[in-house]
Formats: sequence, structure tokens, C-alpha cells
Amino acid sequence: MTARTRYFVIVSLLVLGVGLGTGLVAYYVGFPAGAFSQAGGPPELALIPRNATVIAYANVNEIMASELRQKLRRAIPVQENGQKELEERSGINIETDIDRIVATLTPDPEAVKMPGAGMVIARGRFNETKIESLMREHGAVVEDYRGKRLIVGDTNENGATTGGGDKRFAAAFLEPGLVALGSTKLVKSAIDLHQSGDNPQTGLQSVTGNEELMNFVHTLDSGNAWAVGRFDALQTQAHLPQEVASRLPAITWLAVSGHINGGFRGTVRAEARDDEAANNLRDVVRGFLALGKMQSGGRPEIAAMMQSPELGGTGKTVALSFSVPAEIFDIIGSSAPKKPAIQ
Repeated sequence: MTARTRYFVIVSLLVLGVGLGTGLVAYYVGFPAGAFSQAGGPPELALIPRNATVIAYANVNEIMASELRQKLRRAIPVQENGQKELEERSGINIETDIDRIVATLTPDPEAVKMPGAGMVIARGRFNETKIESLMREHGAVVEDYRGKRLIVGDTNENGATTGGGDKRFAAAFLEPGLVALGSTKLVKSAIDLHQSGDNPQTGLQSVTGNEELMNFVHTLDSGNAWAVGRFDALQTQAHLPQEVASRLPAITWLAVSGHINGGFRGTVRAEARDDEAANNLRDVVRGFLALGKMQSGGRPEIAAMMQSPELGGTGKTVALSFSVPAEIFDIIGSSAPKKPAIQ
């Protein structure tokens, strides 16, 4: 990939990189009261197609302002040149301008390096003119789709526009403060859903009508960062060694939810193929928990943390909840090398 193409992709994915890289860590924060729809989950789910296999969410604004992030930022200064350059070029201040993001992965038989097509939808405050101008400087072209400006780029090896239609990468501002970026096909689908809503007669349906997936979302939306997906899609993306993948119990769905504030608390929930696979998975988790307690040794703060995990779930469902107290991050900060931040 040439520098020109690489820079376009980096700029186009700035919302994804900021949201996931600074807060979601788990790959891609709670909404204010009333921000969730009655169906559960953020309202941006209505712009994601029904056949999504993976969905991730983060309230970037809450994560960036969290006590935990501020504590780690003071303890472990980081270089901010990239952040400043991003703001100068795109007008986006990652500390204040991005509220939340929703990312998705959907099946795509034409995808080669990914197990599907991807898209990120971000809510915040964006300088549309400045961002579009920057993308056009690096090879993007503007097309019209249902009255929306579709900023389309190319991600092939030579940096030239391929003219490959839905195989290209695109970004579109669906409304002021709401941007979709990713696979051209998915961005067009988001525009369709934004303008027309669900229409089963034409095959246009959002993931909010996918009862199986939304049942998981209902259990996650108390966290301020979460992800849920079919395990086969997640496993493919993780590129696990065959000898490891072959030993995993048969899991169909995996969901992770976390809440970041002074410390961190989270829940991992897995849906196994059957009761036997769920029991096998519980045995594996118990083994890891026992090993962790043994390794905590003379570290009382680590030992206290290892007492927090609770293994639960019935039938095909396995759930593990845990918490990491703020004191653990104090230890991490105190043991980290102190280097002055580069301004």
C-alpha cells in the first residue's frame, strides 16, 4: 500500500482509531438517560443491516473523561504529536469532539483479508468541509447517492482509484454530527436505512430486527463499552493458531461488556452450542481462575482482584463477571517509567 493510500485510510478511519484505540481496548462508556431506544442499544443500531455478525460500541466521550483515563494519563504521559496533527488537519479534537461510535462487521463473500465488510458510525462534532477536503487531497472522489455526498476512496496496492463500485471504501455524513465510514456497500445501506427506515418488503432491514443478536445487546447496554458477535467471525479475525482453535469448546456467540470509571468492571458472556460444550467451557474458565489465584502469590492487591471474578450462567450460557479496582491502576502507574510528555 502506498503512502498516499495509507494516509487516506488512516484519515478516513480516524473516528474508529480514536474510539477503539483510546477507550474500547477490547477492540472499538453509558449514554445519558433516554439515549437508548426501548429496543435496547444506541439508536445508531437502526443504521446497521440485519445480517451483521459483529457489533461493537463505545461512548468515547465518557471514556475520555473517566477518572481512570485521567489517572493513567497523569501517571503515564504519552506523546501527543499525532493527536495535535490530527486536529490541525481534520479539525477534530479527540478529547471533546467524538461522543460515541458503533462499529459492525457483516458477511461479504468478496472480502479477502477480512471475514466480512466493516463500517463505523460515529456521533460527534465534525468539520465536514475540512474532512472532505483532506480526503480529496489524498485521492478520494465525491459521488452522489440519494442526495448525500459519498466520499469514495481506494484501498488497493497502487493507490489509484479502482472504479470497483461497492468494493471501495467510503465516508458519508448522514446528518450534521453523524458520519458513516467503511465499506461502500455498507455506507450506502446506512444511507438507505437513515432515509427510509426498515422496509421488509424491499429487503431493507436493520439489526434491531435481529432478535437473536439484540437479545445479547439488551444484556450489555449498562456498560459504556461492549461488543457482541458470532464466535466464528471473531475467531477468524483473531487469527488463532489451529492447535488453539481446535481445542476451544463449541461457542456460537460471544459478548463482552465493560464500564470504565474510577476502575473497570466487566462481563464476558458466551453462548455454547449445547449444555455439554457450556460445561466444558466452565471447566476451562475455572482452570484459568485457579491458575491466576496461584500466580498472585504475595501481591495482596492482585489476590484481591482475583477474588472478584464470578462464574455463572445456566444451560448453554456461560458468564464471567469481574472488576479491576482503581488501586491496580495506581500500581501500574507507579511502576511505569516516567517520561515527560512530548508536546
